[in-house]
Amino acid sequence: MALEDAKKDIDGAFTRAELKGRAFENTFGGAVSFLRRRYTKDLTGVDVAVTGVPFDQAVTNRPGTRLGPRAIREASALQVYDPPYGWGGYDPMSDLAIADYGDLAFDYANPGAFPGVLEAHADDILNQGAAMVTLGGDHSITLPLLRAHVKKHGAVALLQFDAHTDTWPDDDPARVDHGTFAYKAVKEGLVDVSRSVHVGIRTVVEDNLGIEILDARAVHEQGPQAIAARIKEIVGDAPVYLSFDIDCLDPAYAPGTGTPVWGGLTSAQAAIILRDIAGINLVGGDVVEVSPPFDTAQITAVAGAHVAMELLCLWGWARRGMS
Repeated sequence: MALEDAKKDIDGAFTRAELKGRAFENTFGGAVSFLRRRYTKDLTGVDVAVTGVPFDQAVTNRPGTRLGPRAIREASALQVYDPPYGWGGYDPMSDLAIADYGDLAFDYANPGAFPGVLEAHADDILNQGAAMVTLGGDHSITLPLLRAHVKKHGAVALLQFDAHTDTWPDDDPARVDHGTFAYKAVKEGLVDVSRSVHVGIRTVVEDNLGIEILDARAVHEQGPQAIAARIKEIVGDAPVYLSFDIDCLDPAYAPGTGTPVWGGLTSAQAAIILRDIAGINLVGGDVVEVSPPFDTAQITAVAGAHVAMELLCLWGWARRGMS
């Protein structure tokens, strides 16, 4: 939407004709979609579909992440005027056709059926030819998303930013738990363990199933540039699914989350790492565990919106000049 159009038209979430281009509506008014993109279920010509998954019935501590997608969308309006900083002028909003696919609809009273419903939702998006960036929701949503992506890309490298590895043993297929998704993903053969890595960990894990850990202390001591270089070395040219649990950030930078742990990454460290891993073969990603009821001044939602923007940049960066 051009600046002159914004003076006479609002709610580009419904009215904008173009899938590309920045937006110039007031950040404080109008209907909110992610980055003021158009809401649509028709993904013809769409490069990346952003979708929300408002599910938080698998948490072990504080709930509220069902409200995360809405909060992240609202916070994303702060980023629509200019290209994202630190990408040398690269602007995914102008380069990529991005649509907001809306939120997953599911029966909140039937949580056991939820994984299958989400997997089918992801299948629908991927089968239309678009990539996915998903706004959670608790971290249990990543397992069905991985299942859908593996159908299209084969086993993926899991790049997980988190305070917890989420590899606690869980061999009950009926359980839905945000702390066991990585365990089940490994056991199902969804991830290439030799190419996968956990970043920002600062909780005890007895068996990480062979996935390398670059914990929070390593980030603090070695610096984000070195960590980014190591990540690129590990994942190589494998297809990468990036899952960013917002509790990877220290509670000072992300208070609105269900299981906060001190000693985490700063927003600046996360931003440097995400920008310095440009060139990885990202095929999909999510940002999860934003819980607005525990947020302060939308700090966590703003961080989540920035992470989602970086996911778009990473996906598009590897495909520049291919469209």
